[in-house]
Amino acid sequence: MKRRLTKDDWTAVALLALAEHGVAGVAVEPLAARLGATKGSAYWHFPNREALLTATLERWEREHTEAVIERVAAEAAPLDRLRRLFRTVLEDGRDSAVELALLAAKDDPAVVPVLRRVTDRRVDYLEGLFRDIGFPAPTARHRAVLAYSVYLGHARLLTAAPHVVTAHRALLDDTLAAVTSRG
Repeated sequence: MKRRLTKDDWTAVALLALAEHGVAGVAVEPLAARLGATKGSAYWHFPNREALLTATLERWEREHTEAVIERVAAEAAPLDRLRRLFRTVLEDGRDSAVELALLAAKDDPAVVPVLRRVTDRRVDYLEGLFRDIGFPAPTARHRAVLAYSVYLGHARLLTAAPHVVTAHRALLDDTLAAVTSRG
């Protein structure tokens, strides 16, 4: 007996399609084929493709922003939280594929609010870490934007020119030194 698919099954495969083919890849028929299901299964859980896309974007936000922040918060010292954050996001380039697809679709009405919310949340979180480390507010904000820019640039390089970013540990150490340096 074949098990009944869940919303999570659909959003999981939609995240893969989003990473591979961008927002246009989140289409019911190809996702159904990938799952070995009927389109009706998707429509059982989602009234339309837009609802599936919205649920997928919400899942991405939960898993790649809120869950990461929760894991990082387990570290007691702010500098250790920053180190763990960088290790988490810079060492696995597969996670950045969805991010890059969303940036490419930055004008899509479903993507705009999620991308803005996630970007604001991440930069604000980084700013708080830099403040906790001891940087004054304007410097903390500047460092947060710089650190987030490094993450996005790293993600882009991993997909466009992975040979440029071969030493992840060295990049991590250099980035941390640059954004935490007081000199």
